[in-house]
Amino acid sequence: MTTTLIPPITDPDPSALVCPGSLVGPCSGCQRSTHKYGSGGSPLCKWCMAPVMEKWGPGVRFISTRG
Repeated sequence: MTTTLIPPITDPDPSALVCPGSLVGPCSGCQRSTHKYGSGGSPLCKWCMAPVMEKWGPGVRFISTRG
């Protein structure tokens, strides 16, 4: 297994750098800026999502609980 260095929390997730600012929000896990809202958004940054995907597989998806 290859270990990747996790940058400081003050560094945004790369996804936040390529989406409109209105779609950027804090990661639900570490509070790092990430592409959280809108199409393609995720509540977790790529570093918080990695252990989830490792446990549940690459098909894991977040389903909104808002009604």
